[in-house]
Amino acid sequence: MSGLVTVEEARRSVLSSCRPLGPVQVPLSDALGLVTARPIVSGEAVPPFTNSSMDGYALRAGDVAVAPTRLRVVGVLMAGDDPSGMVVGEGEAVRIMTGAAVPEGADAVCMVEHTRAQGGWVLVEEAVGPGTNVRRPGEDIAAGDEVFAAGESLGPAHIGVLASLGVARVEVFPRPRVGVVSTGDELVAGAGRLAPGKIRDSNRPGLLARLRTDGFEPVDLGWVGDEGEALADVLVNAARTCDAVISSGGVSVGDRDMVKSVLDELGGQQARWWQVAVRPGKPFAFSTLPPRSTPVFGLPGNPVSTLVSYELFARPAVRLMAGHHSLERPRLPALAASDMRRQPDGRLHLVRVTVKAGPRGLEAWPSGGQGSHQLRALAAANGLAFLPDGEGVTAGEQVDVWVLDVDRLSP
Repeated sequence: MSGLVTVEEARRSVLSSCRPLGPVQVPLSDALGLVTARPIVSGEAVPPFTNSSMDGYALRAGDVAVAPTRLRVVGVLMAGDDPSGMVVGEGEAVRIMTGAAVPEGADAVCMVEHTRAQGGWVLVEEAVGPGTNVRRPGEDIAAGDEVFAAGESLGPAHIGVLASLGVARVEVFPRPRVGVVSTGDELVAGAGRLAPGKIRDSNRPGLLARLRTDGFEPVDLGWVGDEGEALADVLVNAARTCDAVISSGGVSVGDRDMVKSVLDELGGQQARWWQVAVRPGKPFAFSTLPPRSTPVFGLPGNPVSTLVSYELFARPAVRLMAGHHSLERPRLPALAASDMRRQPDGRLHLVRVTVKAGPRGLEAWPSGGQGSHQLRALAAANGLAFLPDGEGVTAGEQVDVWVLDVDRLSP
């Protein structure tokens, strides 16, 4: 398929060819960042028993309705102690620590700051009502509650909740394994003196790092030159062992751009090639390969185009495979802190910007040179500004931005 298509058209076509991976059971310790495949229902209450939320004295609220009042101390309960056999009677109190079980007969806890110990007695200086500083069973989670719905991305607090319920294994969508291969005779890897005409491969290290940061499992497939048979071997093997494959380079209209022809050969009618109405990232190829309909994303070779095309097409598709419902990064309105001018050309322009929180809300300004080979400006950026076809925006006008790194939003 050829001709200029919009980003939305290309993305819809890609996403329609991808499916969530089959659910698996994983240990809770491996579930961080994964997505629940089915609802999780609590088998017990949290907290499991009535306990104190303060260090203080467990007592009967009726005994201290008028304060100050002296009560006889009949015991001590630490967190983890068994309260069996301990009873608080009229005019009595039990010294208690935060998290300890409230003994039978007590219905309130007076915090220690409002008491004075007097030998075997305690002077309670403030009246407390029934239930004061007492946590009831199931106050956080009741037995039988749906704790998390299907499609929930598990963060640290989710892991803590499940641990509090004694959950040892969770049914989730697995972390997709994504292979990455760079193509092109001009590439070399590592250090050493560059031969004439050669450049270092930055795309594969950058994509592997991006995949890892996004919570996927990257697989380094290495580098192949502009040789169709070698590339076909890499893609065929990767289609059997990976859940998705990303290549960079070889998708434009050059005489030695092999990715398009190899995907046509391997993918047949599933292979597609577009000129996308976006800058950077115009050329893009996609196919699914047998035997498992493994999606292959053919990204352009210019370093910025590679990572921007990953954001546009590969990342949302792999997130879908991982079970996520939210596929894109946050897209937020910001004020242009400086002019972002452009020429009409029928394409969406994505400008690398620095986004910061300012007194007027989010503000954005270009982070450096905008050429598709100028990767340093992307490293300096924490967002991409959307400039639809037209003249661009001037300072003070609103512009939508994709936030790539929320940790760098602070002023």
